[in-house]
Amino acid sequence: MTFKDYFSRHAAAYAAYRPHYPVALFEWLAQQCDRCDLAWDCATGNGQAAIALADYFDQVIATDASADQLRQAPPHARVTYQVALAEDSGLAAQSVDLITVAQAIHWFNLAAFYREVYRVIKPGGSFAIWCYGRPTLAAAKLDHHLENYYSNTLDDFWTPERRLVEIGYRSLDFPFTELTTPAHLIQVHWTLDELMGYLFTWSATQRYIAAHNVNPLDELSDCIRSDWEGDRSAIVFPITVRAGKVSG
Repeated sequence: MTFKDYFSRHAAAYAAYRPHYPVALFEWLAQQCDRCDLAWDCATGNGQAAIALADYFDQVIATDASADQLRQAPPHARVTYQVALAEDSGLAAQSVDLITVAQAIHWFNLAAFYREVYRVIKPGGSFAIWCYGRPTLAAAKLDHHLENYYSNTLDDFWTPERRLVEIGYRSLDFPFTELTTPAHLIQVHWTLDELMGYLFTWSATQRYIAAHNVNPLDELSDCIRSDWEGDRSAIVFPITVRAGKVSG
């Protein structure tokens, strides 16, 4: 089994510019677990969610199919990083209290992954996936430029999987007892360079560059710079969380 690897070549940029998730999300996830012995963060990338989970779990296994991504992950005493496919984790059966997948399940072979979930999770364990959509800039003129870039410049370069993110994973099969989840947001104050660094990590940006041998962010940066006020701008990412309990 292979995986769709759109991020290994830019793992350092991914680690530097992808936003971090709010602490309240991990507090809530831990509260949904009967025990907090072991969490599995699947497709961990550079370990953002895994490091946060380590504040609440005795041990976190963080797997990713990309060794390049894992090389960017910071060490932590309670986090163990392993190269593994989502569908073949290598974890022991019925060993995990919580399984999380952050901004990645749309790339999986879903049926095979769910078989792995049911194999490794403890009876009554918890499962959660989440994604965040296009960021919104507080300044309307800046946000107009970003919307044009997302919807027009990159329109032909988004994969079909991106649609699943845009609708908050609502169409995904979710064979768990679903929980009502609180609303969460990622809120950052970024410089223009930080925003451009984040947009460079978009898979559609990379496909545009590969197709045209031109970086479309050069033009976008020029457009935004003329309306950028001050050093930093407020940016919000809406997060959609789907969480559930595995029947015991």
